Amino acid sequence: MRGQELYLLLGTNLGDREANIATALNALDRAFGGRRLRVSSIIETEACGFSGPSFLNAVVVYRSARRPETILKIVKRIERSMGRKDPPEYDAAGRRVYHDRIIDIDILFYGEHSMNTPELTIPHPQVETRPFVKQLLKMVDTE
Repeated sequence: MRGQELYLLLGTNLGDREANIATALNALDRAFGGRRLRVSSIIETEACGFSGPSFLNAVVVYRSARRPETILKIVKRIERSMGRKDPPEYDAAGRRVYHDRIIDIDILFYGEHSMNTPELTIPHPQVETRPFVKQLLKMVDTE
């Protein structure tokens, strides 16, 4: 099987959160041709960086040969198709401002790719700063 392992973080804190995760996984399965390798359990976490309802989060692993920029377009298209409207917002100091969201799909890792552009950073910086991400990664690599 060609391609590299792609780790995606899914998060949702609005509406039917379990259905949101299932819908996102189905859309990702279609986008990646059913090449899902593993998926973690779903865990609930507090909102990080803002006050809001708690999130459901999961990590899913696919195999893909696509370019990272193409993968980003795919996940953004899925987010929009599910009703996500907010473009990224930044405060006066340039820090990201976070909000409630129906779905959030982040690229955590993609094979050995390492990049840092205004549009995409791989590995994702939250891997090191959010303990629940490490917990989910451990789950997906042992389940």
